[in-house]
Amino acid sequence: MAQKIDPDLWSDDAKPHLMGGKLPSGEVVFPMPQGDAARDVEPYKLSRQGTLWSWTTQGFLPKEPYEGPGSGPGEGPPDFQPFLLGYVELPGEVIVESRIVDAKLEDLKLNMPMEFCIVPFNGTHDTFAFRPMAASQEQAA
Repeated sequence: MAQKIDPDLWSDDAKPHLMGGKLPSGEVVFPMPQGDAARDVEPYKLSRQGTLWSWTTQGFLPKEPYEGPGSGPGEGPPDFQPFLLGYVELPGEVIVESRIVDAKLEDLKLNMPMEFCIVPFNGTHDTFAFRPMAASQEQAA
């Protein structure tokens, strides 16, 4: 397994969870604040499941410095592959911006059940994403 893109982004449980923060007011935020902003904020394991709130396609190479798929040695704009981005609502918690994997744009639907997963970011690091629940159930079978 590759290194996490950020060591505090998700838990190290057998079934990892994104790590948010619970403010003294009870509001849940993501990501967990750092430094002085983390004072009085409790680490909070976010739900692994939610629903698709909104989505789009990232059809062009992001601004520099980009270090995702299509950005390794010898790679670049000719090798860039468009990818899906979305907002996943974790009910009663927060809405998370995330890469969407194991889906095609035409398959996505409002309120579609989604599940947290870990995916390769580049040759050395992993990041998080969400995928449709049906895709995760097919992979488990």
